[in-house]
Amino acid sequence: MIKVSVMYPNTPGARFDHAYYRDNHMPMVARLMGAACKSYTVDRGLAGGAPGTPPTYVGMCHIFCESVEAFQAGFGPHAKDIMGDIDIYT
Repeated sequence: MIKVSVMYPNTPGARFDHAYYRDNHMPMVARLMGAACKSYTVDRGLAGGAPGTPPTYVGMCHIFCESVEAFQAGFGPHAKDIMGDIDIYT
């Protein structure tokens, strides 16, 4: 089992639509990848490592697959559609 993590840095002025990412983007990724995507998680940055500091990442996901080859086979054919959706939530 492998985990592929995608992290979105929390930079000044960063925009991240968590609801769209959680409710639309990631379900689309799972649907397109089919059986290659065993499961996924979505994280939302809430705070930094020290009290009162902003989170390092505004959001991230972790996609679980049986192998690197399974991830590549599931993601590769749909990369254009998946990557093309990024502008909607960032």
